[in-house]
Amino acid sequence: MTNEPFFRKDAQGRFLPTRAGVGPWSQDSLHGRLIIGLLGAEIERQFRTPEYMPARLTVDMYRLPDLSPVEVVTRVVKDGYRIKVVDAEFISGGQSAGRATCQLLRRTENPPGTVWTPEPWDVPKPADIVPPDGGRGAMGGMWTIRPISGGFGEPGMPRRLWMAEVRELVEGETFTPYARVATAADFASPFANAGDQGLGYINSDLTLYLHRDPVSEWVGFDVINHGASDGIAVGECLVYDEQGPIGSASCTALAQKRKA
Repeated sequence: MTNEPFFRKDAQGRFLPTRAGVGPWSQDSLHGRLIIGLLGAEIERQFRTPEYMPARLTVDMYRLPDLSPVEVVTRVVKDGYRIKVVDAEFISGGQSAGRATCQLLRRTENPPGTVWTPEPWDVPKPADIVPPDGGRGAMGGMWTIRPISGGFGEPGMPRRLWMAEVRELVEGETFTPYARVATAADFASPFANAGDQGLGYINSDLTLYLHRDPVSEWVGFDVINHGASDGIAVGECLVYDEQGPIGSASCTALAQKRKA
């Protein structure tokens, strides 16, 4: 990756945001995907071992962080043989902006028997789809996409696309498959909740369920639900890699007006 990373580390181990991570709601605040991605990455770095799968990551986002230095504080809630639970908090400029709970499950064998699963995701591979706008990435190059069906906010068609990261999360640190999908998962909110007049919702949380890690850089999103009442929305996507399903991403969101 040659693009500017989302974070750099200082001598104290703090994460220093770059303007590459500025979100859509304010020119002085970070995109929510970076809260999710960094919390997930730090939980994985500190607590994951080959025997355990981070099967569920839930992130509450209750404050837009500015570009102040960030610290991630973690705490082990449960350190069991089959189930481990870890909390992590995103501290921006000394204030809490979000928190995560991750459940890590010990790998074993599937029980015998056949269980119903959805039909295979029969869509073109990313390499077979022409890049939009000559390859220009979304949000000034925050990520890159390969549309499959249903444009952003377009009603009446299934919304499906592939997404890949184009920047490092933290400069000089390996962007693991798990950290990639954790960072990308926030896209479930705008993809599911945008309408024909644009995106009017800001998500307040994100839950990512995974039964395995992605095996390629491309993450596929398939919108399966949107519902809203009284300015409160729920959005859900199935999540894929190029070999098939890997899990799902769901969110709640609030009606939001953009700042001038």
